[in-house]
Amino acid sequence: MPEKHLFEYAVIRVVPSVEREEFINVGVILYCSAKGFLKTLYALNAQRLCSFSDKVDMEELQERLGAFERICAGRKNGGTIGGLPVASRFRWLTATRSTVVQTSPVHPGLCLDPQETLEKLYAQLVL
Repeated sequence: MPEKHLFEYAVIRVVPSVEREEFINVGVILYCSAKGFLKTLYALNAQRLCSFSDKVDMEELQERLGAFERICAGRKNGGTIGGLPVASRFRWLTATRSTVVQTSPVHPGLCLDPQETLEKLYAQLVL
């Protein structure tokens, strides 16, 4: 029987008006230490976001979410944070912030395949 691995994930949220504390789920970030896995999936639905707030800057959101991808990938494109160990990058990305892009609390689970689990969580929590 295949071994299950501990993983942690958080939902990436767009909070158009931080003062109102309303948000829309736009992505998921998943970390699995045993597999050295750190990845994010996200999608910006412009129509949905704009109906939520008329002050959404889609270009800025795309850049901020792109930074999540670059940091997850590590290496040069991830900047200073991208050079940190995988666990530190996940902790940095999921730290509490009061900005337009935030993450939910971190949740644990067990999985056989982190990529498959990421895709499943993305479908359940974002799409």
